[in-house]
Amino acid sequence: MKFETVIGLEVHVEMSANSKIFCSCGAKYGSEQNECVCPACCGMPGMLPVMNRRVVELGMTAGMMLNCKINRTTTFDKKSYYYPDLPASYQTTQWFAPIAVDGKVKIETANGEKYIGIKQIHMEEDAGKLVHDDWTDTTLVDFNRTSVPLIEIVSRPDLSSAKEVIAYLERLRSLLRFAGVSDCRWEMGTMRCDVNLSVRPEGSKELGVRTEMKNMNSLSAIEKAIEYESARHIDAIVSGTEELVQETRRWDDIKGKSYAMRTKETAGDYRYFPDPNLMPIVIDDAWYDEVKSTLPVLPEEKLAQYMEAGLDEKVASQLVASRRLCDVLDDAVKAGCPVKDAANWIFSDCMKLCNREKKTADELPVNGTDLAKLIELVKNGTVTRPNAARILAAMFTEGVAPEAYAEQNGLLAGGDDGKVDAVVKQVVDENPKAVADFKAGKEKAAMALFGQAMKLLNKNCDPQQLKEKIFAELGKR
Repeated sequence: MKFETVIGLEVHVEMSANSKIFCSCGAKYGSEQNECVCPACCGMPGMLPVMNRRVVELGMTAGMMLNCKINRTTTFDKKSYYYPDLPASYQTTQWFAPIAVDGKVKIETANGEKYIGIKQIHMEEDAGKLVHDDWTDTTLVDFNRTSVPLIEIVSRPDLSSAKEVIAYLERLRSLLRFAGVSDCRWEMGTMRCDVNLSVRPEGSKELGVRTEMKNMNSLSAIEKAIEYESARHIDAIVSGTEELVQETRRWDDIKGKSYAMRTKETAGDYRYFPDPNLMPIVIDDAWYDEVKSTLPVLPEEKLAQYMEAGLDEKVASQLVASRRLCDVLDDAVKAGCPVKDAANWIFSDCMKLCNREKKTADELPVNGTDLAKLIELVKNGTVTRPNAARILAAMFTEGVAPEAYAEQNGLLAGGDDGKVDAVVKQVVDENPKAVADFKAGKEKAAMALFGQAMKLLNKNCDPQQLKEKIFAELGKR
């Protein structure tokens, strides 16, 4: 008998808002434990939530990017359960009227195109984080993440293999990152996934016993977990090795196995009811149209645009992986910079600085207009390439304007041939040994003189012109 796997996903995405969903606390990753908390997000009695407008707009954006219908009246509800990292003993989420419903996402696999249905997208607050200390045998609670704004994207059970799941998750990540909804970084927990899986005889319409694997946060682990859990279900049905029950399981990536955690709850167990502290949110036409007007073109459309403009497919693909890089490139091109020049600077100098400062591409602080100006200064000889790197570093860390910074710090190429000639004569006169070595056939001696001259000129000259002048001077000796 042949079996087929049926998979539905619940993808939790942390939204790129500057503050939490119901209070003004920051939500910055990497803060000290319990640094970003207040009585409201700690669930203290008497504290009332205040809705973050930006979170609603990001929820709308996500729904629009995933082809969903936006509910013009959306409400919040209480989901009751007890866990140590949930201080109020309930989670504020959406059940009766989520922000978006009935969407679809197209994926491409080796078997061709397929549409995955989106049942709903709902906004909710995140829980805190339990920190287990094996050395002292204690568990501590960090509430920094409590009330950080999330959307949960609930797919329909339209996925049938690990490969399809990976394609779907990568597509979600691409769309949400490009729209600025989230940075979707698995390693930081801003994108997490619950995998709901069952198997059934091929051709059957009845779903099998469903298990859920919680809080998966890497594509490789998700793929291995699906393959293992699918094989476990089939083996249980065919060989009777165990009785399948609806439960929540934990994936152990080191051992390559899943383990039962608890019996899977149903919606009734959570006792959903409307949150009386939060009024319904009504999205009028003006607000809806305002959010819709900010939607970017799809990544594949942007990819086609860049390739049509002359960029290599590999370079264009790297660009569309980051909305920020696209914005910088587009602004540079609008300012008159050739697209290939802008792309080369972004992937060489700009990304080198990002790596040095441990920033992602989405955190690149240089704007495209200033980058285009710097590139133009180099092309017209106003600034040398080495000094341009120094100016770019200052643009990166201090946000300076390139031409003004160059002028204030003596980094403009003077173009004074008399000064260059004087420096060349000076270094040749002061280094008779280097002159003798050059005359003896050691051309490296000329490069030592070049280095000294460039230092005296503060790198404010054309390197090729300087080399020619040094060789000309040496030829006279």
